[in-house]
Amino acid sequence: MEKEKSSLLQLLAGFSQDGGLTPSWRSDIDCCMWEGITCSSPNRTVTDILLAPRGLEGPISPFLCNLTSLLRLDLSHNSLSGGLPLELVQSSSILVLDVSFNRLRGGLNELPSSITARPLQIPTSFCNSSPFLTTLELSFNIFSGNIPPGIGNCSILRVLRAGCNNLGGTLPDELFNATSLEHLSFPNNNLHGVLDSAHIINLRNLITIDLGGNNFSGNIPNSISELESLEKLRLDNNNFSGELSKVNFSNLSNLKILDLWLNNFTGTVAESIYSCSNLTALRLSSNNLHGQLSSSIGNIKYLSFLSLGKNNFTNITSALHILKSSKNLTTLLIGHNFRGELMPEDDIIDGFENLQVLSFEYCELLGRIPLWISRLTNLEMLILNSNKLTGRILDWINSLSHLFYVDVSDNRLTGEIPLTLTEIPMLKTIGNTIHYDPKVFKLPVYNGPSLQYRGVASFPTVLNLSHNYFAGVIPPQIGRLKVLVVLDFSFNKLSGQIPQSICSLTGLQVLDLSSNNFTGAIPAALNSLHFLSAFNISNNDLEGPTPFGGQFDTFQSSSFDGNPELCGSMLIHKCDSTDAHQAVILPRKHTDYKVTFVIAFTAFFGVGVMYDQLVLSRFNSIILFASWTILNTTQLSHAKSSGPTTLSDSLFSPYGITRTESSTGLFEHLGFSMIAPCTRCFGPLARPVVVVD
Repeated sequence: MEKEKSSLLQLLAGFSQDGGLTPSWRSDIDCCMWEGITCSSPNRTVTDILLAPRGLEGPISPFLCNLTSLLRLDLSHNSLSGGLPLELVQSSSILVLDVSFNRLRGGLNELPSSITARPLQIPTSFCNSSPFLTTLELSFNIFSGNIPPGIGNCSILRVLRAGCNNLGGTLPDELFNATSLEHLSFPNNNLHGVLDSAHIINLRNLITIDLGGNNFSGNIPNSISELESLEKLRLDNNNFSGELSKVNFSNLSNLKILDLWLNNFTGTVAESIYSCSNLTALRLSSNNLHGQLSSSIGNIKYLSFLSLGKNNFTNITSALHILKSSKNLTTLLIGHNFRGELMPEDDIIDGFENLQVLSFEYCELLGRIPLWISRLTNLEMLILNSNKLTGRILDWINSLSHLFYVDVSDNRLTGEIPLTLTEIPMLKTIGNTIHYDPKVFKLPVYNGPSLQYRGVASFPTVLNLSHNYFAGVIPPQIGRLKVLVVLDFSFNKLSGQIPQSICSLTGLQVLDLSSNNFTGAIPAALNSLHFLSAFNISNNDLEGPTPFGGQFDTFQSSSFDGNPELCGSMLIHKCDSTDAHQAVILPRKHTDYKVTFVIAFTAFFGVGVMYDQLVLSRFNSIILFASWTILNTTQLSHAKSSGPTTLSDSLFSPYGITRTESSTGLFEHLGFSMIAPCTRCFGPLARPVVVVD
């Protein structure tokens, strides 16, 4: 017992951040009473070390191998570094070894470099010395090298996950000797090769195959149809090819998720897919498929996520009539298809009562915004950009009580901005929190290779009417949209003055009013928008001083170009003293700031924290994701482009728009069908944070 205690204390001593374990892990206390430690009874030997997530930093001690009764070691979701000691991998007792979501590195097949700090090596005899290992979780680290053939000796290994590392090479033939495998997951590495039909048939117990985000090629092996226990098949973001109609899915009655996004499949959709009656998520987007949607898709009663974007499907009217019978459908992404067809306007299209996300972008659809959309009472995101729709935005728009994301940009819409847009409930008050359904995205969607969204609530509130023919003034009632994050009215024919009420949109992060006919002064109080990170009023007829202070000290002169009567410190035309005085509208509140700061901070700190949580909660996953990406940039560097997306300025990526230096304006829209599945590196983030794929 003392030897085990000593080994645990050596583990603790090696941490540079101990996650608050020190008060519990004391030498004068029975180690079986320590936090995160479980012992057997009556032998009082350590069987479990469960320290996820604790904020631990530092190396993993090789002395853990002295715990000869250790069954489960979970150090996942920390910031551990260095290598994984060989002694742990060769333990004769461990059943579950989980070091995922750390910063561990080293080659999976490197020879040990020293006795005290050995990188992970999985030798040929690995499972001879570790005969009871059932779970090996290595994902979300920085491991490199090839997959060791020795894993094939693990006769009772059921779970093998090593996604989001820097692994290369092919899947070794010996791997397919591990016939007890149920979950095989190597997403987002640099693996290549073909899937051999004769090999994969050996793994008849597979429930999950996740090889997305690699460089595999060739056809889907025919023997895949014999894996009758399979529930999840993810081969997305590879170079697979062949006619999809020739793949037999008919025996996969348990299949729930099929993701073939971003490959080179051709032909029509395999009819056998529709016999997978338990499918909840089907993604075939970004391939070279064609034809019409089969009525047999109605056999998939539980389908909630369907993404067919960026193919060459035709007959949108038929497709909608077929899909309306899918009563559980919540996400429908079918953009980049049906090019030049007429948007169905008939009232026969009903159903879709549970639809939350509807995307028809980049279809070049003709006609008007149809009335049947008004009956989608649960709709939260409406994406109709880059079509050829005409007419006005109708008054029923404010009847969609859950709607918070509206993108009708790049169409031919006319008329004035309707007042009903300023009455959309979800954009008006913080109290109207988003109708949050963690199941809405059965597969993750993302902008480019670096930002993922796992649920509707992760998206910002957006009102994008840009690149149309709207005329008239911006109604002052726009100030009602208190929770708006992105407001884009650029490239229209709007006129009049910029309303002062926009200054009350305190959560605004993107404001683009460029390329209109606005006149008068820029409201100086815009400098009170402390979250504003992108601003453009170029190419109007504005005059007077530009606001300064706050976020306006960060904007480039290009934000104001094309307004020759403007003056400001960042412009060629400087203001005289009278103009400059007029621009300082932070007046009294700003002057009294230092006097009142301590009182205000003390009195309202708690309220402020609550407010921040409400405003920023839907961005938490993005921020955490971005932090990991900075540490592991190379892991995603091989991701393939899914279309005309620009990721050079990550500032705008969370909003579905990115900066472009072209003459067409500040923002270039990223289509929603190109918001394709993110790497499974951001799969089940149950610890330390749940990010809703």
